[in-house]
Order: sequence, then C-alpha cells, then structure tokens
Amino acid sequence: GHTGQAKPRHGEATITKRTALIGGGGTGIGDILRSPGSPSAATTHSNIQDYFDVASANPGVYISTTGNAIIAEKGQGSSYTFSDGGQGAFEHRGTHFDIAGRFGVPRSPQGHPVIFQAGDSDTGREFAAAASDCIFSRHGSIEAGQRFYKDVKDRLPRYGRSPDELKILPAATFVLGATEADAIERAAVIRRQQVSGQTAILFLEQTWNRDLSSYDPDGPLPAVDPDPGPQSISRGRANISRDRMQTAQEWRALAEAKGLSIRELMIEVTGRPSFVGTAEQVATQIDTAVQADAADGYILVPHITPGGLDEFADTVVPILQERGRFRTEYSGPTLRDHLGLPAPRRAPSRATAGQTR
Repeated sequence: GHTGQAKPRHGEATITKRTALIGGGGTGIGDILRSPGSPSAATTHSNIQDYFDVASANPGVYISTTGNAIIAEKGQGSSYTFSDGGQGAFEHRGTHFDIAGRFGVPRSPQGHPVIFQAGDSDTGREFAAAASDCIFSRHGSIEAGQRFYKDVKDRLPRYGRSPDELKILPAATFVLGATEADAIERAAVIRRQQVSGQTAILFLEQTWNRDLSSYDPDGPLPAVDPDPGPQSISRGRANISRDRMQTAQEWRALAEAKGLSIRELMIEVTGRPSFVGTAEQVATQIDTAVQADAADGYILVPHITPGGLDEFADTVVPILQERGRFRTEYSGPTLRDHLGLPAPRRAPSRATAGQTR
C-alpha cells in the first residue's frame, strides 16, 4: 500500500514499470484499506485511489504504451524505439502524486499488475468494484460468503465491469486426514498451537481496546467492558472494524454457552475459514462453496512453510481435476491468465472510491 504525501520521480516510476515486466507478467499489487473509523482513513483511501490513477489510468505508468508499439530494442533492453513518438508519454497531477514524463519501457504482458485489495468496509467494497482485479475476504460460512459475493459483484455494473473482471478469493486453511475424525483432531491440535496464551490476549486487546496483559488466558473474559474510545491500543496491528461493544456481547454469550476461556474463545473466533476432512471431503467442500457463489476460488494458507501445500497438491487437486473443476494446464503465461482475468480495458474510477458512504 501507499500512504503519506509523495511526489515520485520519473526514475522511480521507471523502476515500477520495469518491475511489472519481471517474470513475463507474473506480478501483483496488494492494498489494505483501513476501516472508515480508523485514523486518517479518508486520507488513506484518497491516497490509494490517487496511486492507482497514476499506475493504471489511460495513459498511466503501466499502460502508457500499447502492446504493438515497439519496433526496435536497443542494447540490453535499456531503451526501445516506438512506432508512435507519443508512445510512453504520461501525466498525472493529483493530491498525493504529481508525475509526468515519457517511458522507454514496454507495456507489461498483462497490461498492469493484478490488483489485489483487502477491505471489508463499504468503502473497501466500492474500491474493489471500481479498481481491483481480486479482493480478499474472510467470511467463514457459505451463507456469509454468498452475501459478500453478491454485494460486491452487484456493484460492478456501475463501473462498466462484468462479474468476471473481479475475483473474490477468501483466504482459507485446510487440514487433511486419513479419516474425517483424524482430520478434526489434527485441526484442533494445530489451532491450539497457533494461538498461545499471549497471542490470545493480544487478539482480545484488539477488540477490548485495553491493556489486558494481567489477565489469565485460561481464565474467563474480562468483566470490564471494551474502551469505546477512538484511539486503538492495537495501532500497528490489524484493525478491527466491527463494533466493540456488540462484539464483546456476542463473545460473552458464546463463552458462557460453551464454557470457554479467553484462549479457547480466541481459537474459535479468530480462525480463518478452514476445510477439514479427507481429500475427497475437502475437494467437495471447496467445490460446493465455489459453485454456490460464495467465492471464485481460495487462497490457501498452509499451516507450515515450505512444503505445506504439497499434501493438498498431491491429493486434493487431482480430485478437483477429475471433476473438471481445476485446470490441468495453464491457459497463458501471466498471473492474470492464471486467475482467469481478462486484459484490463479501463482506468479505475474516482466516482466513489476513497469516500466513506
């Protein structure tokens, strides 16, 4: 992401564009939009939109040249001759970015890097509909995923975009076992290892907005209510956008109903969507969610790295391929091709992105 005031030099922009050529078009850009209540949220949203206007508008940093403009290459790719003397020219005068010049660098094979965006607020969803290629989400159930999917996809037509121009890709974990019971047991052990007592307290502080370091993670939730003040104790960590008091009420009810300690509660409420079962069961779970329009696919987050995806690739992928749900070969060389995204055909709109609704 890009924050703060910036007036990039032409040389810096050239490096940015050259980076887009690395790997023959295998790059992407990721941005996280703060929640509307976060400090400087309006500035952050405006800054990000201004950056994407620089990078992806027509003409912009990434698409200031057309794909068939090169007629000769000089040296070791340090400069190019274009069929049109105006090729490579760009100019942007914005609130946060002020840049102009002319590139001697060709356009990326995928137009511009794939734009990934994370942000579940209304502003984040609107920005995704206007400018992003992919959006992350963290909705645990099929029903919640379907509501998010429909809401974001329904925003696309007002920006002249079709549903296939934005992919909704939740992050998800998986645990495989020889039997369903084995997988469930393994999943419970993994989650307990991931959420230590100290980690549980840190998670809870993000919602309580208080220093809870003196509390026992194996004890009950604090009797004191969350601090509703605007200054968050979790600054520098991921922001929690939901209502603190409402969340505390829901968590207290859940903890009381199940007899959960702080740590046990955090294990239950902070986990990503997870596919648990045999390879056949996990393949069915993923297929069901995608066919039900709860997602366009999933970004798998392995429990260990490297090698954490090997078991999935060896056991689940072949099943999905047999069902015709997963490719058996790549359709093109770029990341955009791999994601099934069409070539970019328009600039991000400023109409509503970056404004809190």
